[in-house]
Amino acid sequence: MNQEIERSEKSVNIVPATAEDLPQLVELLMDLFDTEGDFEPNYSKQENGLKLVIGHPNRGRILVIKSSTKIIGMVNMLFTISTAEGGLALILEDFIIHPMNRGMGYGKLLLNTVKDFAKNKDFKRITLLTDKISEESQRFFKDQGFNFSKMIPMRMYLDE
Repeated sequence: MNQEIERSEKSVNIVPATAEDLPQLVELLMDLFDTEGDFEPNYSKQENGLKLVIGHPNRGRILVIKSSTKIIGMVNMLFTISTAEGGLALILEDFIIHPMNRGMGYGKLLLNTVKDFAKNKDFKRITLLTDKISEESQRFFKDQGFNFSKMIPMRMYLDE
């Protein structure tokens, strides 16, 4: 299944994340959560969460976009079932392109890989959460075909 989502363009590769990628992925998440209002950066929590996805491909995939020297960005694709759509649904979390690499088309390339994967696997819907405070992120996803939902996210933390 991993070969189905590999892509090489613009001198980068998009491939499923591996355990060797963890340090760079955690750093990307630490940067992301440092700017979000809902989450606090926590190296061990982020590392554990990444391991839970990487180690269980039936739950989802983490795709990375890599240059020859570093990971440029990542996306966390989680699998679920939509009773409303009568089929599989994909939830996108942690979509991030390193700040030094934004505006170069890498986000669009990564998102197109996600869309191709979802279509090939007969997913019915892709849902994502993006920051309310980031107009740049909202504009990017809207330009890529996402629309605002009438639903709003709510959370309950069970470890507090």
